[in-house]
Amino acid sequence: MKEVLSGQDLIDAGMRQGKWFAPALAAANELLDKGGSHAEALETALGFAPPPTVPLHASGAIPFHLNIEAETPDEQANIDAVAASMRALMRTPVVRAGAIMPDACPAGPSGTIPVGGIAVSEAIHPGMHSADICCSMAISVFPGVAPAVLLDAVHAVTHFGPGGRPRGQQLRPDAALLERFAANRLLSDTTSAAIEHFGTQGDGNHFAYVGTIKSTGETALVTHHGSRSPGARLYTKGMKIAEAVRQEKSPETLPQNAWIPADTAEGDLYWEALQAIREWTKGNHLVIHDMAAEKLSARVSDRFWNEHNFVFRRSDGLFYHGKGATPAFDGWAHDATDLTLIPLNMAEPVLIVRGKNAENGLGFSPHGAGRNYSRTQHKRQQAGRSDAEIFAAETKGIDARFFSGRTDISELPSAYKNAAAVRRQIERYGLAEVVDEVLPYGCIMAGDWQADAPWRKKRQARQE
Repeated sequence: MKEVLSGQDLIDAGMRQGKWFAPALAAANELLDKGGSHAEALETALGFAPPPTVPLHASGAIPFHLNIEAETPDEQANIDAVAASMRALMRTPVVRAGAIMPDACPAGPSGTIPVGGIAVSEAIHPGMHSADICCSMAISVFPGVAPAVLLDAVHAVTHFGPGGRPRGQQLRPDAALLERFAANRLLSDTTSAAIEHFGTQGDGNHFAYVGTIKSTGETALVTHHGSRSPGARLYTKGMKIAEAVRQEKSPETLPQNAWIPADTAEGDLYWEALQAIREWTKGNHLVIHDMAAEKLSARVSDRFWNEHNFVFRRSDGLFYHGKGATPAFDGWAHDATDLTLIPLNMAEPVLIVRGKNAENGLGFSPHGAGRNYSRTQHKRQQAGRSDAEIFAAETKGIDARFFSGRTDISELPSAYKNAAAVRRQIERYGLAEVVDEVLPYGCIMAGDWQADAPWRKKRQARQE
């Protein structure tokens, strides 16, 4: 009877089943057909086996910096959840260091990097910059322009809500950038989305904020949004690449912490795609600022920007992932200034800060105020009051607008952490130096656009 090496023979030899079984068995049985022994065939097959999987770090083996303190029981519960999630994340085999900012809050199942989290790794983790790649801040100064006039102009030119700009109102990114998209296979199918979503701000906590600079009285526009559909699509592809690596190299690693190895063809391709998405996102901010300036025939005297959902490679060769954390180290990007922006809520100043490259912050500062409650929990706490009552109480003294025409109470000031407490902790932990402020005049956000979403209207029509 013809001798055949089977998959069960490999399993009996202690091997984990995988795609490599097919070529391994083909080579082994070819050797048997040529007169080789069973032992030789098994040795040939085992030569196809992938390297041993990488074990998790022992729990607590890689500590992390905790730059946050509780002032209320609810804040303590929030910190406990964040710390538990970071402890699980720090077991990821390629992670080397971590930190939590004062604005930290959970952002998914335990083990997911929290908002306000930093993770330093040997590799790139798409899940650690999140789907909103390069969510970021930008400021432009408009000397001689009244805040009310600028807010109206921004409202006229910006776009909030789902999807991109309608046909006839679309904008085109720089041609060289679109060529860069077309040349990268991870971005080549997103060039249409890169046009449709250019000059849009999305929903959630993204905003266009107008105020006056405390030191000069000049009017400024501050915008907050990320990379929209192009970034979300890249994230999905990155997670797929990382998941294949996880299954092969470290199946014990949590799926959200899967990684793409650096200095590989796929690592280089993803890194280049991230840089192109970064350029698109910066342009996405500035085109809105420029359209407002053009509408007013106004001059912009100064501007800068910074991202807080991104990954940076430092001189030590490691990758520094900031999820809702702002770089505060010198030269964090080729276009970096020494200043960055930290918003708190629509009724509070936007802080203009200078980074301190604090060791306990791994070179990062907070990105905002963060939350102690989920959106649902916050809305539940407001039960018994109408949206109009809540809006009036919390936006007194500012011109707060929702682009959809529907108030989203989960974006009002009470939904966020206490701004004064966050400022105190920034100072206490030496994470940044506040050098100026943009005092609030008004703010535009998407609002509860889902209240009038097409699928809701269709459902209501059917019920009627």
